Amino acid sequence: MPEAKCIDIFLMPGDCFVGDEQYRVRTLVGSCVSVTLWHPRLRVGAMSHFLLPGSNRKRDKPGPAGTYGADAMDYLLAELDRLGVPLTQCEGKIFGGGAMFPRHARVKDIGMQNGDCARDLMRQHGIRIVSESLFGEGHRQLIFTIRTGEVLSRQVPPEFALHPQPRNKEQA
Repeated sequence: MPEAKCIDIFLMPGDCFVGDEQYRVRTLVGSCVSVTLWHPRLRVGAMSHFLLPGSNRKRDKPGPAGTYGADAMDYLLAELDRLGVPLTQCEGKIFGGGAMFPRHARVKDIGMQNGDCARDLMRQHGIRIVSESLFGEGHRQLIFTIRTGEVLSRQVPPEFALHPQPRNKEQA
C-alpha cells in the first residue's frame, strides 16, 4: 500500500502549528528552539519555533504568538486542548539552542536560555520529554512527521552555514 502524501508546512521564526497526521512540519533553528508535542494514539502534533525565553504578555508591542517560549507553549497547549487532546499523554521533544557565534564562558547565551526555558515549560505542564537535541554549535534542520511522531534533526556546524559547498548543475 503506497504511503499517503503529507501536506508540508514550513515554520518561520515565531510560528506555531497544530495539526493531524496529514501534515509534515519543517523548520530551521539556530539559537531559537523548536518544541514538538505529539499524541501517539490520536496522531495529532504541534510544533513551535520560538526566538526568546519568557513571555511577551507584559510588553507594549505584542509580536507573533510564538516569538517567546511561554507564549508559544500557551498557544500549542490551547490548540491541543481545543482538539480534545489529553496534554499529559503527549510526548515532547526539544531542538535547537545552538551557538551561532563562539560561546563566552561567563555569559549564558540566548540559545542556552531558550533550551532551559523549553525544558522548564515542559516540566511545568507535565509533558514527558522523550527526546532532545539541544545546544552545540550551528543550526538544525528539522522535519516533524505527525503521522509517526518522528522528528528528523540534522545539525549543521557554523562553518558549513557560512561557507556552503558549491552546487553542481544536477542539484540546482
